[in-house]
Amino acid sequence: MRHIAFERLHNFRDLGGYRTRDGRTVRWGRLYRSDSLAKLRGDDWQRFLDLGVRTVIDLRYPWEIAARGRVPESEGLAYHNLSIEHQPYDQAELGPDIDTARFLADRYAEVALDGVEELRQALEVIAADDSAPLVMHCASGKDRTGLLAALVLSLLGVDEETIVEDFALTELAADRLVADWRAAHPDRTLKWPGYGRAPGEVMRLCLAELAAGHGSVRDYAVTRLGVDDKLITALREHYLS
Repeated sequence: MRHIAFERLHNFRDLGGYRTRDGRTVRWGRLYRSDSLAKLRGDDWQRFLDLGVRTVIDLRYPWEIAARGRVPESEGLAYHNLSIEHQPYDQAELGPDIDTARFLADRYAEVALDGVEELRQALEVIAADDSAPLVMHCASGKDRTGLLAALVLSLLGVDEETIVEDFALTELAADRLVADWRAAHPDRTLKWPGYGRAPGEVMRLCLAELAAGHGSVRDYAVTRLGVDDKLITALREHYLS
């Protein structure tokens, strides 16, 4: 089952089951993506523990964690805060004339250039022998998480269209993500219709522009992030069957 139901999490899903170009399959129950795990409590916390997660990569800014909290501490659960975004922006304040796909793809391009150190560290954590099962997350599990998930799936050999389709699954959670924002900001007005949205064109643009600038997504990872064949081999050993 790709989507795992929680009461307070809206965008938690398994990246398993995707086929690679060489005919292998991403293993189920090893690699997850999510919105903020700081929302875990009660029955949700037990559901999370039942997954046997060993590693959490939190891609939010430290100030987001200070304001909203982090995944609860638990014995045997490794936690890494790797803030890959370095130029904060407020999506809720954007005007209705801002094109969702173009704007977000430009932000992902910024992260791909500014966040090279943290992105490399995240890939190293994911590829480590004892990391899985692992969850990567940010606030909504869409933008920062979407970029890292796309990099991992690309390095595993999953084709571009499948990566785009995975990204767009966040659309199923968009209304609940908007409701969460409104509950957290009762004194503000949500101005941008694109908030919480995840049209596939965002990721299609992102991947195309990484390839145009570097030759391929893998070449971007090698030349800009410093990823080597050893890391890619480890990823494939740990997450493919």
